[in-house]
Amino acid sequence: MKFSIGGPLKLAFRPWVEGLENIPAEGPAILASNHLSFSDSFFLPAVLDRKVTFIAKAEYFTTPGVKGRMTAAFFKGVGQLPVDRSGGRGAGEAAIKSGVDVIERGELFGIYPEGTRSPDGRLYRGKPGGLARVALATGAPVIPVAMIDTEKIQPPGKVMPKLMRPGIRIGRPLDFSRYNGMEHDRFVLRAVTDEVMYEIMKLSGQEYVDIYATAAKRQIAEEAKAQKQALKEAQKEADQALKEAQKEAQKEADQAEKQAEKQAERQTEKDQKDQKDQKDEKERSDS
Repeated sequence: MKFSIGGPLKLAFRPWVEGLENIPAEGPAILASNHLSFSDSFFLPAVLDRKVTFIAKAEYFTTPGVKGRMTAAFFKGVGQLPVDRSGGRGAGEAAIKSGVDVIERGELFGIYPEGTRSPDGRLYRGKPGGLARVALATGAPVIPVAMIDTEKIQPPGKVMPKLMRPGIRIGRPLDFSRYNGMEHDRFVLRAVTDEVMYEIMKLSGQEYVDIYATAAKRQIAEEAKAQKQALKEAQKEADQALKEAQKEAQKEADQAEKQAEKQAERQTEKDQKDQKDQKDEKERSDS
């Protein structure tokens, strides 16, 4: 997949990279990246010599049919690991186990601490579960990564990417060995996650928002829904006002037409009276 996709991808988009020397030539490490676009999982592995394993929902690997098999082959090829989210604690525990397995094999494990793509290009609060617990459970170094401008190449909802250069900044490895044995302390997990997010913020230059991206997406969706409802109500009121205006205009037109008819009738009667008066006057003159 690096040969068939990575090569053409680098040739077409020419991504620039800083800090490539911070990726170890061998041994395990966790790559913690911001998440701006679906294409992040393509550009980052494309610029590295080593394989990077990300996690993806199991449905991508179990869909039946020819299309399902092609999708599964594609995600396996680009280093995605299926995670069954049907368990009692959902994706969190599955992601942690998957990450630990990858690290124990001495490989690179890629994770997006925000948990989902940024809805507006800003950097959101990292979730303390997967990243911190894998790091503390395995002792693997955490390498912060910043994807630059990938949201401009392929914004959410867009299928065809825009041809432009993305950037990738790779920071120095972070060592959290001082927290050994504390992977179940929620304050430690929060501290580790916040430290990684701070480094990502410095690398990316993004504005930081201290709420979860999932909450921001819900808020944006609710605001969009409210705006849509407001527009619908405004359109309804506008339609009603237009209907009333048309009704009033028709009423005025009908009244004007009746007045014109009455005026015409009066004018006709006047003309007829004038003609009669002229006739009578002529008859009197003749007599």
